[in-house]
Amino acid sequence: MPTIVVASPKGGAGKSTAATILGTELAHAGAAVTMLDCDPNKSLSLWAERAPLPPRIRVLSDVGEGELVRTIKRHDLDGEIVIVDLEGIASRLVSRAISQADLVITPMRATTLDATVGVRALQLIQEEEEALDRRIPHAVVFTMTRAIRSRQHSGIETSLRDQGVDLIEPSLMERTAFSALFEFGGNLRSMSAQGNMDAAIANAEGFARAVYARLATEDAS
Repeated sequence: MPTIVVASPKGGAGKSTAATILGTELAHAGAAVTMLDCDPNKSLSLWAERAPLPPRIRVLSDVGEGELVRTIKRHDLDGEIVIVDLEGIASRLVSRAISQADLVITPMRATTLDATVGVRALQLIQEEEEALDRRIPHAVVFTMTRAIRSRQHSGIETSLRDQGVDLIEPSLMERTAFSALFEFGGNLRSMSAQGNMDAAIANAEGFARAVYARLATEDAS
């Protein structure tokens, strides 16, 4: 089963939020999901401690560089979807995770700073592709977006598309429910209402479907 790596060299880009939303939505759809917390901030581990984990999800904490590849391969063989949440720097651990990925997702806020730093993740992927002599599918998802897009957002999106970067739609909007996951734990359906829950669930489902569609396309090719 596939390994999805969530990577960005910039902190605060929404890596852990994207990983948690993706993992909980895929599990809700019936997949078995193993989430590896490789971020020193331990956001996934903190989320997992807030409430009982949703069905079909397990979280492994403190997965370091030495055991990362072995851990990914062990759970990949078990037929699970593996989601790796990484530290917000360029490191050997990040490179090792990318080397094992069936899909790399780079969360990015629609700001010039995030786009400039986020592009470094795409450069890391390219370096791993050259070292391994294989293509590593990757895509960008905008995070903390708003219903009305700014000129800056539209300009960054156009620039990335012109460079051939795959952009996941829908983007992950700025929603109270998404940040509340790390306060209450569980998933969007189990925690108490936080803002417009129907809209948050629809956004999360759309994101997870878009990611799954990319995995299915790669399996078929």
